[in-house]
Amino acid sequence: MTDPASAPALAHIQPREQAEILAQALPYIRRFHGKTLVIKYGGNAMTDPALQQDFAEDVVLLKLVGMNPVVVHGGGPQIDEALARVGKTGSFVQGMRVTDAETMEVVEWVLAGQVQQDIVGLINVAGGKAVGLTGRDGGMIRARKLKMQDRDDPSKEHDVGQVGEITAIDPSLVKALQDDAFIPVISPIGFGEHNESYNINADMVASKLAEVLKAEKLLLLTNTSGVLDKTGKLLTDLSARQIDALFADGTISGGMLPKISGALDAARSGVNAVHIVDGRVPHVLLLEILTERAYGTMIRSH
Repeated sequence: MTDPASAPALAHIQPREQAEILAQALPYIRRFHGKTLVIKYGGNAMTDPALQQDFAEDVVLLKLVGMNPVVVHGGGPQIDEALARVGKTGSFVQGMRVTDAETMEVVEWVLAGQVQQDIVGLINVAGGKAVGLTGRDGGMIRARKLKMQDRDDPSKEHDVGQVGEITAIDPSLVKALQDDAFIPVISPIGFGEHNESYNINADMVASKLAEVLKAEKLLLLTNTSGVLDKTGKLLTDLSARQIDALFADGTISGGMLPKISGALDAARSGVNAVHIVDGRVPHVLLLEILTERAYGTMIRSH
């Protein structure tokens, strides 16, 4: 949405055309009214100030027209920056950040502090009512240490430290906030049975949360135009069988692995539509949800 100060940008569009653009969103607003949308917020969209503002405005508009956005955020670049400040270098195994005790401390204060509060502030300035949460709040995300099998040799296991896998999600706090006009902003930190903290992949948290909340849509913002084939061509529509083939031939690798695995689990568990969306496109959430054009890859369970 534009504020009056930026209205000249729309001056070349005739009033009738403006009205038609708004009217075209009506079927989508009607279809998704009252429905939950889980949005994984990461990549460039989180670090470019203009895209940050677009994201906040999109989320507020979706809430105001009657949808229930739930934001789960990452923070990889911000964590790397903070680690560098304390003289550490981040390392990854199969797309997962190796998290020793010191790294876990940094992850907690970056994600649950700086990054989360930036997002909450942006949404509030844009006219929404955002509330920051971690997996500890309301006992929301229970986790245990992730046992990571080697992709090529299943008998081999990688120790990636305090990286967690989700054992249970209690969505009652998120539901209570949604019902009361708030927008939950969730940091992907879970807790174990001895109150230990776990760093959990944000794509996995978003996917699992979408399942538990029976979300209408799961949208994963990324730094690419979607899932690309070996020649770099965008694949706009993928079934579970096609995804298995892309895993097998190495087309999907690195940071895309947890993203696609989680997306596929969500699609198989009843989330109606899962989209991997290009977060570098201004106002991509509104374009993806309120128009018929595709801005990424849609994943289907069959």
